[in-house]
Amino acid sequence: MPEDIDLDRPNAARVYDWLLGGEANWAVDRQFGEQVVQTNPNARTGAMVNREFLGRAVRYCVQQGVTQFLDIGSGVPTVGNVHEVADKVAPDSRCVYVDNEPVAVAHSKILLERHGDPDRHAVLRGDLRDVRGVWKQAMGTGVLDPDRPIALLMVAVLHFIEEGAHEAVAHYRELLPEGSYLVVSHGSYDGIPAEQLAQVERIIQQYQRSSTPVNVRGRDEFTTFFGDFDLVEPGVAWLPEWRPGEGESKATSQFLDNPAASCVLGGVARKA
Repeated sequence: MPEDIDLDRPNAARVYDWLLGGEANWAVDRQFGEQVVQTNPNARTGAMVNREFLGRAVRYCVQQGVTQFLDIGSGVPTVGNVHEVADKVAPDSRCVYVDNEPVAVAHSKILLERHGDPDRHAVLRGDLRDVRGVWKQAMGTGVLDPDRPIALLMVAVLHFIEEGAHEAVAHYRELLPEGSYLVVSHGSYDGIPAEQLAQVERIIQQYQRSSTPVNVRGRDEFTTFFGDFDLVEPGVAWLPEWRPGEGESKATSQFLDNPAASCVLGGVARKA
């Protein structure tokens, strides 16, 4: 077990793992997850919707010829990891995972030792806001070529960062080579059904007691994360609306009649 793991408070990465049916979590995370599910019975399905968006976005990037991935805030490895999705359509794809949660990093290392390729996959511990440090470490692995397009993934992580999120993402956009893609998903209260607004507010309050408080953002603020990158159709959308026909979407299909009920926005944009 990593020495600096915090077992006194639940952590978002481990709770997310529990919601997805994983086993890299502790009693404090499971208890918290059960409280979240009591508040929002769709929480588990919502987690899968986010995971399915990740898969569709990865496949889209590969279809556009981008086979290098930098997944920041990658979380605890579970079914449908980036390198697994990418390898199915591009066996030569490359991926570097980055997270600041020690359990996520430790389990990712175990996964890659068993099923990865050290020349094509790596995992690092780092703080998303330490842009230069993360970028230097990621490029230092030799897995990614900084002169070729990279797909930068920040899926379900930025809503856990209040201070410095916009500045950090802007810096990453500057570092990405031309032809790269930025993939982001983020919790939002903007336009969700009225009956769900109270649920979202209670969940936000619950996360304030965890080691990873959540900060939802409106559509306009979320859109600014993409800067001057060119948004891919359908642009910024609720996750169930983002190309639902491309790839598996079992959980996503449950929200197609009311996509705002997913409470998570997503988008993919290209650096011209």
